[in-house]
Amino acid sequence: MRRSPVFWLLLAAAFQAQAGGGPLGIDHRLGYDNSGIWKRSNQTFVEYGTLAVVIGGALWEGGETRLGRTYWKTLDAVAIEAVSTTLLKEIFTRPRPGEVNDPSQWFKGDGHHSFPSGEVALAGAAVTPFVLEYGKDHPAVYALGLLPAYVAIARMKLQAHWQSDVITGFAIGAAAGYHASHRDTPFILGVLPHQVTVGLKKRF
Repeated sequence: MRRSPVFWLLLAAAFQAQAGGGPLGIDHRLGYDNSGIWKRSNQTFVEYGTLAVVIGGALWEGGETRLGRTYWKTLDAVAIEAVSTTLLKEIFTRPRPGEVNDPSQWFKGDGHHSFPSGEVALAGAAVTPFVLEYGKDHPAVYALGLLPAYVAIARMKLQAHWQSDVITGFAIGAAAGYHASHRDTPFILGVLPHQVTVGLKKRF
């Protein structure tokens, strides 16, 4: 039986988890690690690289092909998760593990943005439409689920998020991707002028 990206993320989080606090009872601070594949510069590269691929793919491919529509649906998902996570961060104002060693602290005011993880939400939103669209035809696409799993672990190792932050972040991203994938026409594609969305590849 094939496993979804959700399964792999939860499995990865479980390997990092132990008895702790927080809403799921698993939150605890990991030992700080900003080296090797977990370096912040690598995390930033993945974040901006993901955005570049999604935006660039949508503009290049346009909205008249299966791949192009998937890119535009992914762009919708990224926009949804960005708005959602930004609002939730401002509401819950949870301190990061690098700030306090107490996962039960919430509503601490401006500057505390641990919950939920925006970067994990971005990764989840970026891969979910492709998994839903191509997973049955090309099972290797399920390996995209490793991207949010990597981001989740990397963010916890940098003491930027608790376990429940990354799980919730992925859930938001996956939900945004699911919602966007089931729209007949991508929202952003529908509001932009046709000459913008026809695809750059047709002009060259």
